[in-house]
Amino acid sequence: MNANSPEATPGPEQAAPGTADTAAPGRIVLLTTSHRVAPGLLSWPAWQALHAADQVLCADGAHPQLPYLREAGITVDEASPAAQELVDACAGGRTVVVVATGEGEPALTDGLARLAGTGRVAMPELELLPASYDLPGARLLDLVQVMDRIRAECPWSSQQTHKGLAKYGIEEAYELVEAIEEGDRDELREELGDVLLQVVFHARIAEEGRPEEGESPFSIDDVAAGIVAKLIHRHPHVFGDETATTPEEVKAHWLRTKAVEKQRASITEGIPLGQPGLALAAKLASRARTAHLDIPLPPVEGIGYDLLALAVRAESEGVDPEAALRAAARAYRDAIREAEGRDRRP
Repeated sequence: MNANSPEATPGPEQAAPGTADTAAPGRIVLLTTSHRVAPGLLSWPAWQALHAADQVLCADGAHPQLPYLREAGITVDEASPAAQELVDACAGGRTVVVVATGEGEPALTDGLARLAGTGRVAMPELELLPASYDLPGARLLDLVQVMDRIRAECPWSSQQTHKGLAKYGIEEAYELVEAIEEGDRDELREELGDVLLQVVFHARIAEEGRPEEGESPFSIDDVAAGIVAKLIHRHPHVFGDETATTPEEVKAHWLRTKAVEKQRASITEGIPLGQPGLALAAKLASRARTAHLDIPLPPVEGIGYDLLALAVRAESEGVDPEAALRAAARAYRDAIREAEGRDRRP
């Protein structure tokens, strides 16, 4: 039953608080809150239940909600009653609200379930009332907190640097691509987490900074703020007055805005030369095509230039040469395994 449902309003058959039927078993409201939401931001049904309660209990005297409840004029008794004690406190139709701790009071709820199972106790009505909910992305706060502790207490993690972690970022990115290409949803979720970990780990290291080496510290909030500002600036058709109705128009907006931001002397600037060769060739070809530059391929023979020509052709046809080669390589792997299987047969 919800705290603001018709059943919660005293009617002809229900006595108001303080005038309850002494035979009524009463009501227990287990109030849960999210530690990821600022204390005091409770739902309206939660505030109604708290104000209407005959008694409010909380086992944790340091619960973050207590100062805000008391500020709102709600008397909270710091107590951790056993199941039978709580049932007795509800006798006479009284309503008792229990402000749950982080674990949700499993010992209390288990005890109440055991009492109910005996069939010998007139049990109060039990309601679980979420007082606050996690906002989207709230678990990211948990990740930041966990990373803070690992960085401070783990002998290995506390010694890591940006350079030392660089190879892991590359590995995790490739594993993410593999999960996408394999279509494995469970693996995709896990690999996205591994990539996210790299971002949070690097941001945590950057938070310490090294002023003596000219490194200014920055945090994960600075990282997030930077990409938010960039996304808003590069999507004027979403956040501004410009319009775009096709993916091509969106890309044109993006490239124009990026060109103004970067003020690069060459379209090749910003292309990482350390990426895989086919991807590098395709990226160069994409930049040249977008800039409407007709650049002939070097008239040199050799495997490298043959691969370059194939990569440029793939890009012009809208094919990712790296993905195409990986798909062909997987087929080749399967053929090898099949041949191995035939060789092992008697």
